[in-house]
Parts: sequence; structure tokens; C-alpha cells
Amino acid sequence: MTSINIAVVGIGNCTSSLVQGLSHYRDGANKTVGLMHWDLGGYRPSDIKVVAAWDVDKRKVGKDVAEAIFAKPNCTAIFCESIEPTGAIVRMGKILDGVAEHMSDYNDDRTFILADEKEPTREEVIAALRETKADVLMNYLPVGSQAASEFYAECALEAGVAFVNNIPVFIASNPEWADRFTRAGVPIIGDDIKAQLGATIVHRVLTDLFAKRGVTLERTYQLNTGGNTDFLNMSNHRRLASKKISKTEAVQSVAAERLEDENVHIGPSDYVPWQNDNKVCFLRMEGSMFGGVPMNLELRLSVEDSPNSAGVAIDMIRCAKIAKDRGLAGPIDGASAYFCKHPRLQMTDDRAAQAVEDFIAAA
Repeated sequence: MTSINIAVVGIGNCTSSLVQGLSHYRDGANKTVGLMHWDLGGYRPSDIKVVAAWDVDKRKVGKDVAEAIFAKPNCTAIFCESIEPTGAIVRMGKILDGVAEHMSDYNDDRTFILADEKEPTREEVIAALRETKADVLMNYLPVGSQAASEFYAECALEAGVAFVNNIPVFIASNPEWADRFTRAGVPIIGDDIKAQLGATIVHRVLTDLFAKRGVTLERTYQLNTGGNTDFLNMSNHRRLASKKISKTEAVQSVAAERLEDENVHIGPSDYVPWQNDNKVCFLRMEGSMFGGVPMNLELRLSVEDSPNSAGVAIDMIRCAKIAKDRGLAGPIDGASAYFCKHPRLQMTDDRAAQAVEDFIAAA
């Protein structure tokens, strides 16, 4: 098989975990931990190469990706310290709405410091994607970056590069964008990546369990705290609308009966700097069982946020490349439903897992 050339927008904690993971698995360590498959459709993690990257922080722009992933304000766990240079130098990215105004109120080690560089034009990004022969463009912009995400989605469309939308800006699940990718002959997977074992997937599985066991779910909340730039960015609640929709619909879609809006609260709750990339979820579910007897469930989940999604990202990259190899276009529904919170077509996790297996087998 040929290699998979990826371009990345946003060299934050998630990209750091992804790049560390590629190096870690390339050495043959932990061949199955964190990956749905070691070999997926003929592609292994070692086949993935970073060939282009964009960011707006002056501590990252101009550096090789292998170095930039360890620059502040990144604060995720370092589980692979020795990473060979990728040869991909981080380019200045397009700012647009990618940086919230309130981020300037915080310590330099916690926030973004904009590089004093000329922002790229659409034509320059498209040219870079073509020159580097990128197969897949990964969107890791901050939550709420609607205009910036659409800018890079446009570039992927024009360059014929598969698009993986890891954030809760609705592109794959937006009918107009989905149609544009279909007509352009370009595959897309999205929106909003599910972690390997994160708050949303645990909440979904428990909600589905209630439905399957005949327990009536009456009300629920999911409260999350963390100390990375994602949580700092989302402390501005005006950037949270799509995130709350994405997380809430991921749970509502597997409930036996849809809950009234006032009985479900799901979303990031607070920024706690000392937690760094550790995310803590507090989950409560209330309902009634046989005879209408009440019950409740409470759960606390603590995970390192970015590594929790990196294995999923590796699988998404490979599914996107398989789709590209097969000439598929538009949203790849099985992969989107299994790997993302807000796909165009919601499925139960069992059904989505089978859909991905069928997709891989067909390749």
C-alpha cells in the first residue's frame, strides 16, 4: 500500500497526541491498544505521514511539526519524547474566527500568541495541499471556528483532498456542504470526533442500556471540566452553541424517547487551569424502573483528553483514505456515525460499528 499524506490545521494538544501516537506505533509498541484495527483496509499507522500543517501561534509557526507539538500552550501528556522531524514546517494559518477575544486575557503559557506573519490566501493553501500531495486534511481548529473551518473545507474541496472534521462545526452533517463534497467527488468524515472512551461515548452507551433494559430515562446531565486551551476557549459560551448541540444530540439519538430540553444538560462546564489536558466528567442519570420505582446513576470519569481521541483519529484518517481510493464522495456515513458525535446519519454504536466493518470489508 502507498503512504497516507495528511495535512493538519491546528497544532494543538490533539495534533500533539496524534503525531506522538504515529511515532509510538511506528516503533511497533502496543500494536492494538487504542486502535480499532492495527491493519485497517491494508493501511497501518506507520503509513501515515504529516506533509503540511498550519497554525497561528508564533511558538509553532516556522517549526517542524515534530517540534511544534511540544510548544506552549500545549499541555497534554508526553508519551513519546523522541520524534523524528517530519519535514513539514508549520505555516501561518488563516485566523478569521479561530481565536476568541477573551483568550488574550490569560497567561501566555495558557493561551495563543498570534504570529506576526502574513495570513495565507485560499490559493496558497490549495497550492500547498497539491504540492505536498496531501490525501487527507485534518481540522483541529478551536471550537466555534465556523468561518475558519469553512475556509479550509473550501480549500480541501478545490484541492480534491479528503476532509476529516474533528470539531463541532457542522460541515459533513450540513446538507449544503454534504452536497458540495458529493458533487466535487471528495469524501468527508465528521462532525466532532468521539474519544476512545470519553464522556459522550460513555453517556451514549448508558443511555442505550437504559432503553434496552426498559428503564425510563427522565433527566440527565453531563458536566465536564478541564484545563487545556479547548476548555479555555469554550469558557466563552458564545462559542459553545454547536458543541452543546453535538454532544446533546449524540445522547438524545439513542434514547428510547427524546427528553424535553429542560431535562437534559450536556456540555463543557468550567475551565480549571491546573487540570491541564485532564478532563473530568460528572454524569448523572435519573429514571424509573419496574413499578415506577425511581433510580439514579452517578459516574465520575477522568481521562487525558487528547490521547483519548488520537487513536480514533488514526482510524478516521485511514477510512478517509480508503474512501478516496475507492472514488467515494460526500459524507462517509458509517465512519462518521461511529467516530463522530454529530454525523449526517445517527446510528446506535452497535450499528455504526458494523457499518464501519462492512465499509472496510468492501475495500
